Amino acid sequence: DPRIGNKFLKASVGYGGSCFQKDILNLVYICDTFGLKEVSEYWHQVVLMNDHQKHRFANKIVRTMFNTITGKKLAILGFAFKKDTGDTRESAAAYVMKDLLEESARLSVYDPQVTREQMFMEFDYTLGVNNTSMPGLDHMIETAPTAMDSVKGAHAIALLTEWDEFKTLDFRAVYAAMSKPAFIFDGRNILPHDELREIGFEVYAIGKPMTSSMIGK
Repeated sequence: DPRIGNKFLKASVGYGGSCFQKDILNLVYICDTFGLKEVSEYWHQVVLMNDHQKHRFANKIVRTMFNTITGKKLAILGFAFKKDTGDTRESAAAYVMKDLLEESARLSVYDPQVTREQMFMEFDYTLGVNNTSMPGLDHMIETAPTAMDSVKGAHAIALLTEWDEFKTLDFRAVYAAMSKPAFIFDGRNILPHDELREIGFEVYAIGKPMTSSMIGK
């Protein structure tokens, strides 16, 4: 099975999709059925750590941006649970965005295959987030036709799906279009971090060492 190996062992904001988590929970159930308590708990921790990773990523954004994102525009690049699909089930982006919305951020989302209707269906179905549970939700999230439209005036970028087109953005133009200081939070570790720092971005990536200028922030 090609899915067992380095393709699925990359640090990221978290896995998504309906199948993988369902299969792990089935494994937890089977282990419980056979009295394998320690084994069951081991696999259950995979699910718990994946949930923790998503919340940790959102918390990192808030802490880095001077402990408040109230009223700030954040560009969300990607909503699908992985690239080359419009599937949003259990997408890590939904969980991260929920945490950011609870901090009163304004989100501008771009995904080349996900519609606004799909996004809001996932929020409602999986997370119970809708205009009733979170009044004003419709106005807190805008959907952008392009990545460049999403980043205009944004204080930060959160890259949440590893779409190939995000690797080839004109980041000098992106930087010029953003509010300053301009932050990038690379949740998939696909961007050229050193080059981005030379342009002027504050860059944070999962599992990557902090630069001297970042320490203490």
